[in-house]
Amino acid sequence: MTLPQAIFLFAAGVLGGALNAVAGGGSFIAFPALLFTGVGPVAANATNTLALWVGVTASGGAYRKHLNISKRVMIPLIITSIVGGLAGAVLLIKTPAQTFLRVLPWLLLGATLLFTFGKHLTGRISAGISHESSNAAVAGASIFELFVAIYGGYFGGGMGIMNLAMLAAIGMTDMHAMNALKVVLGGIINGVATFTFIATGAIVWKQGAVMTLGAIVGGFFAAHYAQRLPQTWIRAFVIIVGSAMTVYFFVRAYL
Repeated sequence: MTLPQAIFLFAAGVLGGALNAVAGGGSFIAFPALLFTGVGPVAANATNTLALWVGVTASGGAYRKHLNISKRVMIPLIITSIVGGLAGAVLLIKTPAQTFLRVLPWLLLGATLLFTFGKHLTGRISAGISHESSNAAVAGASIFELFVAIYGGYFGGGMGIMNLAMLAAIGMTDMHAMNALKVVLGGIINGVATFTFIATGAIVWKQGAVMTLGAIVGGFFAAHYAQRLPQTWIRAFVIIVGSAMTVYFFVRAYL
């Protein structure tokens, strides 16, 4: 890793960590940055997961005080998050690099669409739903969370929007509480995936250390200053970057 590459990865980590702390979508910056510096696709995804997980964990306590969720809802979601995150991480490790590159643009497309239209999705689902979650709703949410966690362990882009939609579907309407639980579930999924990647040697440590440091710096400053920026500006930037990366990887994989 050269000095210019280290500076580039640190800057990508700062921007990715800041975006995740404010609006999400940091993977659209951090993951391609690793690829552009010569890291293989599977290793880049694993290293990106490590860097942004540490960055979000370091800066994601803002919503924790709103985490007032019953054990009846919380425990099944945590269990399925752990199982699914592990399964997704193992699936990534077993995926050949060339196969992952062909799947990647479709994952990016789905993540970009989720980020773009996710607010409309959660708003429509939550409209008119009661505050109480039935046992059937909790069971259904746990099954849905299992698939979200598998996706999150495998790739992760747009996972937060999926979780918000699931929480709205079981009757949650308090956006602060939903964001708190989203942070916890996402942290569990990415944490399980990260430790799996570490145990299997999938992470590129030099690049990962530089990007992780950047993500911590970006997440810290975003939590304190970047929220003054209009959310529409930040969302528009993420959507533009996500769309550009989707087109780029479609061209790379199929042309």
